[in-house]
Amino acid sequence: MRISDILRSKGAGVVTIGPEDSVASLVAALAEHNLGALVVTTDGATVAGIVSERDIARGLQSGPDLLDAPVSQIMTTEVHTRNPDDSIEDLMLLMTERRIRHVPVVAGNGALVGIVSIGDVVKGRIGQLEFEKQQLEGYIAGAG
Repeated sequence: MRISDILRSKGAGVVTIGPEDSVASLVAALAEHNLGALVVTTDGATVAGIVSERDIARGLQSGPDLLDAPVSQIMTTEVHTRNPDDSIEDLMLLMTERRIRHVPVVAGNGALVGIVSIGDVVKGRIGQLEFEKQQLEGYIAGAG
């Protein structure tokens, strides 16, 4: 199973935000779209960072003025991305080793083409396991 399989089933739409946008607008976008993270882009397609609810929570330790600050103040700039052709196993390893829940998916030219969350991965794996179970049950029923 490939990352492209997950994107095909969930859709490739990605909600992005600019590094100069306020943290308050970030909070509003996360709530509006019911998301846990947004990809930060400089032109809507080039990944500059990623920012999550966890980044907001940590940033609020500095005080409520954070809401007026730019997203660039709290975003993670070392972004681990994957290609649509990469395997789900590779993605799961990255998420586990780096303790990350959202991974932007970029094409060979560096353009953002999707984002995959840990929930998307779990849903995909459950679907894959269910399919394999049905195949095995059909095989066993046909053999007997």
